[in-house]
Amino acid sequence: MTATADDCVLPFSVEALDVRGRVARLGSSLDQILRRHDYPPAVSRLLGEAVILNVLFATALKMEGRVVLQIQSDGPVSLLVTDFTTPEGLRGYARFDAEAVAELGDSPALRDIVGEGTMALTIDPKDTVRRYQGIVEMTGDSLEEVAHRYFSQSEQIPTMVRLAVAETMERRPGEEPRRIWRGGGVTVQFLPDASERIVVRDIDPGDAPEDAAQDQRDQDDAWVEAAARTQSAQDHELVDPEISAERLLLRLFNERDVRVFDPFSLSADCHCSTDKIQTMLGQFSADDRASMVEDGAIKVTCEFCNTEYVLDPDTLQERGTAH
Repeated sequence: MTATADDCVLPFSVEALDVRGRVARLGSSLDQILRRHDYPPAVSRLLGEAVILNVLFATALKMEGRVVLQIQSDGPVSLLVTDFTTPEGLRGYARFDAEAVAELGDSPALRDIVGEGTMALTIDPKDTVRRYQGIVEMTGDSLEEVAHRYFSQSEQIPTMVRLAVAETMERRPGEEPRRIWRGGGVTVQFLPDASERIVVRDIDPGDAPEDAAQDQRDQDDAWVEAAARTQSAQDHELVDPEISAERLLLRLFNERDVRVFDPFSLSADCHCSTDKIQTMLGQFSADDRASMVEDGAIKVTCEFCNTEYVLDPDTLQERGTAH
């Protein structure tokens, strides 16, 4: 087994437990996305976890196109968007109240930083106008819990997700040590041939009436074992560059003969462009465009990559681009 590098997703299966899964390891790609904005640590960690969750979800789909994970809330982080475009492009950004986030400290609970809101996953296949979207409430103590609720409600597939993001020190020969953001995640899904083995319980408290009887059905032993093994993945195992995806899987499933498949590469890639900005501005009326003019130009900043486009309001021709 050859160890994979950073910025990739490694699919795997454990046939003895009837599960399939993926391990994601993000190094420079995640650091680029987060460093472009210099977010507070709490916002960077939340956005980083969302990027990894979107990667784990999107790379399970056999399609070409785009998958968008979007969180909207009434909390200090009011909007968070991550975007995965096949075959490997990642980007993301967040809008937040800086003063409110600062009052929460570096490690706020999920409910404190997002308040009440929703998480939407939108699948936008290439070469078709039809989109698919699943929405779940942002309830729970972590983004992992929100993900479990999403898969339970939208896909009816038993799913376990672990996510971790941390700022670590990187030391390269001949260079000064520097801090970089790293992240990792692992997910497994229970996919037995016999569908009657699948038990998807409502997540307590769910939306059932208070006096409704609780679901007492036993879950399949294989799934209970696979979920427990996956949940045992520690944060440091998910972000440590010395622990490859293969090494993590051997630690989690060694006694059960884990099988790995060809990995997917990942990279930070924003596909904004002057042409797309001009097309967007062309959708506004002349009066609206006139109201956008400052110092003789229209300035538009891409929220994903922070690139500023400066355009002539009369010709809508680019006059310069600055980062």
